[in-house]
Formats: sequence, structure tokens, C-alpha cells
Amino acid sequence: MIAYFNHEYLPRDRIAVSPDDRGFLFADALYEVIRVYGGRLFRAREHMERMAYGARELAFPVTDFGYLADVSGELIRRNGLDAADAVVYLQVTRGAAPRAHPFPPEGTPPTVYAAVREYPQDPARLEAGIDAILVPDQRWARCDIKTVGLLGNVLAAQEARRRGVGEALFVRDGFVMEGSHTNFLAVIEGVVVTPPRTNYILGGITRQAVLELCRDLGIPVSERPVTHGALLGADEVAVLGTTMEVTPVVRVEGRPVGAGSPGPVTRRLQEAFRELVRS
Repeated sequence: MIAYFNHEYLPRDRIAVSPDDRGFLFADALYEVIRVYGGRLFRAREHMERMAYGARELAFPVTDFGYLADVSGELIRRNGLDAADAVVYLQVTRGAAPRAHPFPPEGTPPTVYAAVREYPQDPARLEAGIDAILVPDQRWARCDIKTVGLLGNVLAAQEARRRGVGEALFVRDGFVMEGSHTNFLAVIEGVVVTPPRTNYILGGITRQAVLELCRDLGIPVSERPVTHGALLGADEVAVLGTTMEVTPVVRVEGRPVGAGSPGPVTRRLQEAFRELVRS
């Protein structure tokens, strides 16, 4: 497998990261995961804009990584994935320097890594839906920045795996925020409701695409906080993400959502999303 590391295309097993790299030492790094359909990047520009936003918020000396869209395309080509469904992983750190909490000296180059792997769709999951659990939100207060500091997400995802369900949804002060690696929506009295973007919620690329589809389809949308009780009483729930696409949630904490099967609004959004990626 060919990957990209600091301006070079190399076999992935030849890449070595410095033990002084701030991504390794402090999670001082950003990442993006871009879905590839039939060899084509899905909404690469939006991913690059989100990485630039994170770089500005973290005061990286370099904030424009738009060239990584071209790097991603080249990785698809070099790895023979021109017609495949895949994912591209991008990571940028503040660079390598002797360990100290303040930023490294001016001129320290960022560490840039990119890799691609095949990632076929999971039609069974999309068709049948998943179960979800609720977990306390113990993450830091800047979840709007897509950093590699994901220990809270890792623990939540592991708890979901331990309990045999497909996702864990974070609850903070009685409100449901998002999943361990997804955003979510609920259908309440015919309205698609999803939490508004705040510092506790990542601005998901799939989330934004689905909100646009709702408006195209004439489905009412409300971006407002969702309480724990409102979620449990919703007619439909779905999680949204680069790898999850639009996945129905059919049970939360063992309780059926609505009729306990994927609902009509979720099905409409799934089909519209499939049409979007096919186009």
C-alpha cells in the first residue's frame, strides 16, 4: 500500500514518525476521513475547509491543506482504487520538536500523512439499522475541532462494542450531543431535528449533506437541542457519518425507536443520499 508522508509517496510500512512528534506526544494534530465512491472523492472541498478551520482554531502556522485533495486523488490512482469504494485518511500535526507544552519554534514544519484503503458499503447495516446506547459526554469542550484527541470517543465506542450495539450517543447535561463517530438526527412529529452546531458538536460533512437533502425534499428541519427524553420518544432516529452514511437506529438502550424498524423519513433520506453519491 502506497501512502503519503511529508511530500513523498512511500510504501506505508516504510513510514516512521518521530517520537518527538507533537501528534504522538500531545494529540496536537488534526485529521479528516474522506469517503470515496467509485474512485471519486465525496465532498473533498468541505473536508479541506473543516481542516483549515481546525488549523486556525489551534493556531497552526500553516492552515491551508487544500493540496491534500490532490494527494488523495493520487493515492487512489497509485493504489489501483480508481473504481473502488474506499476511505482516505488525512492527518496533520504541529510537527516534531523537543517535548515542551508551548508551541515549537517558528519554522517547525508540520507532519503530514495520508493513506487510502478500500471500504465497501455495508448494505445489511443500512437496511436493518443498529442499536445504540447513551453514555455520559466526558470529552473536552472543543469537539467542533476534528483533533486526534479521541480518547473519550474511543471509550464510548468500546462500551458500545462491549454491549453489542452499533453506536454510543453522548449525553451532556440532559441533552444528546452526537455519537462516538457520528452526528445524529431524530424525527419528531414529522420534523427532522438535530442539535445545532456548537463547540460540543462536530460540523459533520454527511450531516450537512443530509440537511441539504431535507430541504430539497421539503422535509421540515429544526436545528435545536434534543433532550434525553425527546430522543427516547422520537418516531425515528438515524446516525450520520462518513463511514455510516445514513444509518437507522432502531433501538436506544434496548427500547424500540418508533415501531422498532427504519422509518419512512430515514428511508427517503437514505435513497436521496445514495442518489447524491451516485451523481
